[in-house]
Amino acid sequence: MRLGFGFVEVGTLTPRPQEGNPLPRLFRLVDKRAVINRLGFNNDGHADAAERLAARAGKMGIVGVNIGANKDSPDRIADYVEGVNVFESFADYLAVNISSPNTPGLRSLQSGEDLGKLLKAVVAARNGYAAITATNRKPIFVKVAPDLTEDQIEEIADAARDRRADGLIVANTTLARDGVEGHRHAGEAGGLSGRPLMRRSTWVLARFRRALGPDFPLIGVGGVEDARTAIMKIEAGADLVQLYTGLVYGGPHLPARILKGMLRVLDIADVDSITELRDRRVDDLLAAPPPA
Repeated sequence: MRLGFGFVEVGTLTPRPQEGNPLPRLFRLVDKRAVINRLGFNNDGHADAAERLAARAGKMGIVGVNIGANKDSPDRIADYVEGVNVFESFADYLAVNISSPNTPGLRSLQSGEDLGKLLKAVVAARNGYAAITATNRKPIFVKVAPDLTEDQIEEIADAARDRRADGLIVANTTLARDGVEGHRHAGEAGGLSGRPLMRRSTWVLARFRRALGPDFPLIGVGGVEDARTAIMKIEAGADLVQLYTGLVYGGPHLPARILKGMLRVLDIADVDSITELRDRRVDDLLAAPPPA
């Protein structure tokens, strides 16, 4: 928070501790400003994470908790429901991660009957907790992949509306290797993030904005590394912006640089609020064929 971020998201957290995939599992593609990771939800489990989150009670800042399923879980939807129940009292919002490419079969939860069942279960768990404790419902965001067809985007958008999800996080890492072909790490298994993901993830973001309309909250992520790319996400439909790989290469002063740069953009555009820039490039982005 002290670096200048408006909010922070922790996770992905699974019910039981999980070591993740074997080492090495994280690769820097420095000249491409990219990272490939196959971490595999390495974390200490719900109990330890809840203890640490409880210790920051009363401190400033918005903290979201990203929940997932154990790799060997016999009931992955139950794992997500458990995550809601455990972290509802600590989280300012909950992120349901169903798009990591590093847990076999997890992305199947993004479509069909499984998606409907999952959203129905986690929203019901959230609503039940709020009713029992007489507290406000915490927003539930669903984190989706950038490797989606237009039909899949429409399916997810319909399910998110119908099942009363509060927003989407667009998008996770990609299995594609466009922009890093020939790099010595390009053949490593895992999800690619950073600069090469910017074009595809931003197009998918704009496509979700068109599918969901102006009032559905979207968090844009993928390739953000400076004020220009942060603004591009907002112009493509993002209400909020996240970054991951950008911080690896930009360092701890990056958030402050982005904020100063965004203020300069507002001055040049002669607008008072960043929200005035939202959606203004959606039509232009979608007029072109989707990036690979």
